[in-house]
Amino acid sequence: MGVIGGRLGYCLLRAVAPKPTDTGRGVPHIPRTELGLLFGPEIWDAIAGKVVIDFGCGRGRDAIEIAKKGARRVVGIDIRQSMIQAATEAALEAGVADRCSFMRTTDTKADVILSVDAFEHFGDPRSILELMSEMLAPKGSVWVSFGPPWYHPRGGHLFSVFPWAHLIFTESALIRWRSDFKTDGARRFSEVDGGLNQMSVTRFLNLVAESPLCFSNLELVPIGGLRFFTNTCTREFITSIVRCRLLHREADSPVQGSSQS
Repeated sequence: MGVIGGRLGYCLLRAVAPKPTDTGRGVPHIPRTELGLLFGPEIWDAIAGKVVIDFGCGRGRDAIEIAKKGARRVVGIDIRQSMIQAATEAALEAGVADRCSFMRTTDTKADVILSVDAFEHFGDPRSILELMSEMLAPKGSVWVSFGPPWYHPRGGHLFSVFPWAHLIFTESALIRWRSDFKTDGARRFSEVDGGLNQMSVTRFLNLVAESPLCFSNLELVPIGGLRFFTNTCTREFITSIVRCRLLHREADSPVQGSSQS
């Protein structure tokens, strides 16, 4: 991916974003709102009195909100111990530690699994879908929202120093530019903090099709103002957020639209 590399690519990137503070321009500004605005008020009916897993919980913001909104038990899953510790402290401060816990993995069977802004970061998303299926109760549902996907103008997150920069410059040039202000030794997109797996809309749809889960609802949210330009040819480039609900495949039901809002 990318056509401009080597010293030329590195120098151009340095010219565009010479200082670490400049890289903020490459981070897509998608305000995090409460889950009811992200998924609709039906999310609260879905979690009321239920066991919920927040998959990729980070600092526990969503898990704590779920606990406050009436979930019987919430388990936050994250592979980063620093996030688990931060989320545990946040739950204690919020007064929900009695029904909200955080760990690397769990044997708990969940009525609802939630995944917000995580599928573009998972190192092995195919295995994650299989794991979610194992964690999901027979009649449970997985609620997913992530974005922007890889071909969005800012789909490279930090690496999108201008729209589609992550598609114009080679991975090696972008990583070299990043190493000027990051010292973690990352050599690939997948190795940066949080990881980037270059998740596209099509790749996600194919992964679900090959998984033990199936869509009960799918919504491709376009960039504001471009709704009427969305079709199968343009959706990779103008989809801002992918939202969906997944069920066990044996509980298969027709997808309720692949809408754009």
